[in-house]
Amino acid sequence: MTAARIGAGPLRRLVVLRHAKSAWPEGVADHQRPLAPRGRRDAPVAGRMLAEADCLPDLALCSTAARARGTWELASAEWGTPPPVRHDRRLYAADVPDLLEVVHEVPPEVETLLLVGHNPGLEDLVLALAGDGLDDTLDEVRTKFPTSAIAVLAWHGATWRSLAPGTALLTDVMVARGTKK
Repeated sequence: MTAARIGAGPLRRLVVLRHAKSAWPEGVADHQRPLAPRGRRDAPVAGRMLAEADCLPDLALCSTAARARGTWELASAEWGTPPPVRHDRRLYAADVPDLLEVVHEVPPEVETLLLVGHNPGLEDLVLALAGDGLDDTLDEVRTKFPTSAIAVLAWHGATWRSLAPGTALLTDVMVARGTKK
């Protein structure tokens, strides 16, 4: 039995998107750092990849940091009708317990949730939640979860509170990279 089959309830997916590459302008606070040119190229590709993988969310939770917000705006612009988004300050510089607290608050009618945030928290979250992974997905995340990386975790659960360490299956890992014009 795979990790995604443990538990009762509908199949749920947590799609984790690390913000796109950010710039480091002098004198700008970390929370306000914008996307770098590469990040502005990569974020729309992330949106297209999610659409092509049939991983469009019912709800997005996004860090309030400028680089995360910019990633969300450019990625979701690639979809016909973007889902509702909640910008949550708790996602900025969050660790696994903080991230899980926010995810556990998601209403049960949401089956696919997109989480847009930062490392090392997102990488740690993916590795903590994944009881198993398809192919070499776990090794990919352990090796590197770069900017614009996407991880898709699946499990069965009646509510988002049922998501706990080791209960999900890591089904896919993608890294969005745009091309220079």
